[in-house]
Amino acid sequence: MTSTRPLVIGHRGASGYRPEHTAAAYELAFALGADAVEPDVVLSKDGVPVVRHENEISGTTDVADRAEFADRRTTKSIDGEWHTGWFTEDFTWAELRTLRARERLTSLRPGSATYDGRFGILRLAEVLRLVEKASHFTPRTAVVELKHSTYFDSIGLSLENAVAAELETAGWAGSSERLVVESFEKSALFRLCDLGVRARWIYLIEDSGTPFDQVARQGAADAAPYAEALTDAGLTALAGEVDGISLDKVTIMPRDGDGAAPATSDVVERAHRAGLDVFTWTLRAENAFLPSDYRVGRTAGGFGRWQDEFAALLATGVDGVFADQPDLAIAARESVGGAN
Repeated sequence: MTSTRPLVIGHRGASGYRPEHTAAAYELAFALGADAVEPDVVLSKDGVPVVRHENEISGTTDVADRAEFADRRTTKSIDGEWHTGWFTEDFTWAELRTLRARERLTSLRPGSATYDGRFGILRLAEVLRLVEKASHFTPRTAVVELKHSTYFDSIGLSLENAVAAELETAGWAGSSERLVVESFEKSALFRLCDLGVRARWIYLIEDSGTPFDQVARQGAADAAPYAEALTDAGLTALAGEVDGISLDKVTIMPRDGDGAAPATSDVVERAHRAGLDVFTWTLRAENAFLPSDYRVGRTAGGFGRWQDEFAALLATGVDGVFADQPDLAIAARESVGGAN
């Protein structure tokens, strides 16, 4: 996939402008020119692949205001961290589809928050249909992220089985040209592949920490941290297992003690040398998400020097970028391309 024209992937749709993972966010992403969109997938109680960034949904839906669901509020350990709220696996899909989506970052994105309550939440098949509709003239890609696979296994739900069945029913299971699957857990990718799904396989790598599937299997003391995957030996080993990696942008543009990003690392070059594609996440224009030396003014939700940060990331040769404002990522891509 390596090229001078990296993919621009609408991160949860055009989530900088509309509540994330809604039909409106995906449709806008394509209208703005995104090459692909990214649905995150969790599970309902009855095993439906639900498109939400997390299985805890109080921040992105109106569930907390629904009196009939008040007794479902609970506290759970998800991938080793405690969370309190409402969880998709405690609702049937019929119940979940009655909820209305909300903007998660209300203070930063008040314009998007004006759309609160207008849209429902989606299952994976519905997003795939939106991708197909947008592909009528220009081929588009779905980048499906598998979330919390080990956790769902622990409560008797198989994320991979549910996703494989949904892809098969939708006619997407044999579509490696238009389907990318990613996860922070390699074991989830392997299981979905073993179920006969054809896709490009991307391993998500955090800037710190340890993959939870390895922690669950080997124990925290023996599990290899994400950092080991980014050594030359680790990248070479990954090239025999997956098609690419997806990195937190701070791995590519490390920040110093003041939060500034004075230079880029060599990780993209080394991964390419090993034969891996490289994606990065997440390009966002607001000051709150930019290195300190790229911020303008004191307003967290104001736009900073996003053009410069986006261009610096693109100049490393990444093969794809996840962007909340895909139109801005496209403008940066054109700027960098024109300068080459």
